[in-house]
Amino acid sequence: MSLPLEGIKVIELGNFIAGPFCGMLLGDMGAEVIKVERPKNGDQTRAMPPMVNGHSASFAALNRNKKSLVLDLKQAEAIEILKKLVKESDVFLENNRPGVLEKLGLGAADLKAINPNIVYVSASGFGQTGPHRKRAGVNLIVEAFSGTLSVTGAPGEMPMRPGIQTADIFGALFATYAALSGLISVLKGRGGKVADVSLVEASIAAAAWETAYYLATNDVPERMGNQHRLNTPYQLFETVDQEYLAIGTPNDELFRRFMVALELSEHLTDQRFSSYVLRKENEAHLLAIVEPAVSRRASDELEALLMQAGVPCARMNNIKEVFEDPHIIDRKVAVDIEHPVMGKMKAVRNPVLFEEGSPTIRLHAPSLGEHSAEILQELGYTADQIQTYAQQGVVLLHQPQH
Repeated sequence: MSLPLEGIKVIELGNFIAGPFCGMLLGDMGAEVIKVERPKNGDQTRAMPPMVNGHSASFAALNRNKKSLVLDLKQAEAIEILKKLVKESDVFLENNRPGVLEKLGLGAADLKAINPNIVYVSASGFGQTGPHRKRAGVNLIVEAFSGTLSVTGAPGEMPMRPGIQTADIFGALFATYAALSGLISVLKGRGGKVADVSLVEASIAAAAWETAYYLATNDVPERMGNQHRLNTPYQLFETVDQEYLAIGTPNDELFRRFMVALELSEHLTDQRFSSYVLRKENEAHLLAIVEPAVSRRASDELEALLMQAGVPCARMNNIKEVFEDPHIIDRKVAVDIEHPVMGKMKAVRNPVLFEEGSPTIRLHAPSLGEHSAEILQELGYTADQIQTYAQQGVVLLHQPQH
């Protein structure tokens, strides 16, 4: 069964999360992704814990369905190898600091001169232009600069860092969107595209409610803890068994069902709670009624009651509970894969399912330089040339571990 991106070749000069996650998504859809890494250590995520038999599980989670080619791009011969690879590739994906690849002759203009149909995608913290273009932009710094942290956490307290890497993942998703849009441009005969994806701007774009609120009112959105900016009740509630239940009532009918389920129907005639806007304006009064009613019930009991009433709700799961949930098991979200060194391990499948030809994990995350010789052979280099390059340090050949 064919995959949507079969026949597409992607070169990834990615490090940490944004570039590698984008490359992985393209690889999951069938693209041949060649991850170009530097000698010795390669992608810095290779050193991140947890380690399994000397290999990083974090790296493995971001770099499946890829081949590893190690080139020392400080050497002219390595640059020539990469340019030769560009001639037969479709996408060039990188998340280096702006200006780094231009100095090596690998900027967008350089590669477009070699292959006019190449889709060149750059993901960086602050973008390719502007006063901050060369400013370091790792995830936490982007979350701080973009305003993400300013609206995360409890009012009056230090902002809370999100528990996942929001800026990197948002950036990776927009980079994937850019790559696919560029490929469609080529398909339509309009030539390749050069995409500048800023992680800061991806985070700003993702803050849809908050930016709309500010741009419409000039009021600065504040931290609201577990409460929703526009709606109520829409938050976490603590139950009698000291668990947390997320409950959302984003329209009048769901609010009515919620109040009936909690046996608070008498308050439905209160004009303060008669509309979406009025409920938010009188949130403190409403929560003073609702919170005690919730806190008297156990989380499982109340979750079942609200689900039966059709009210959106969910008990707060930890990660272990997520993977033990019957729904997640039924959907086969965690799959078994084999790694030649790490052994049998679990991985999270791609979240997209097609009617047929869904994404698969075809290749384990590669060892450093695992495919260097294979890729150079496909480019027409002889075994002697490859060995010479290896001796000169132009490329690194994989040394199998046992």
